Amino acid sequence: MSRSRRITGWVLTGLLTALFAASAAGKLAGAAQVVEMFRKWGLENNLLLIGVGELVSALLFAIPRTHSLGVLLLSAYMGGAIVTHMQHGEAYVSQSVILVLIWVASFLRHPELLHSFRTTRPVAAAG
Repeated sequence: MSRSRRITGWVLTGLLTALFAASAAGKLAGAAQVVEMFRKWGLENNLLLIGVGELVSALLFAIPRTHSLGVLLLSAYMGGAIVTHMQHGEAYVSQSVILVLIWVASFLRHPELLHSFRTTRPVAAAG
């Protein structure tokens, strides 16, 4: 793997991790704007759980040994965010872009994570 690819992957991972950590901090601190948004969505009672889940997922994403699990958890988290925004008629482009960036960072750091998409497997004969 090239040095520039690895550095780009780590920089993107660092930026995404910082973004999720800041977002989780707003939830855990009970920031007024966050509380109001979650109240509107009917999720105000789950703010702590969602904030902790977001923070744990971001940390798992940043740690090389647990990166794959972090990718899966952040993907699920962002899927939930996208659906929540869609359900309430709100824009969800930024959440979608962040989801794509999670996978781009993952591919740059660990291309083998997507290996199954690039490999063709023989089709079993019917019979």
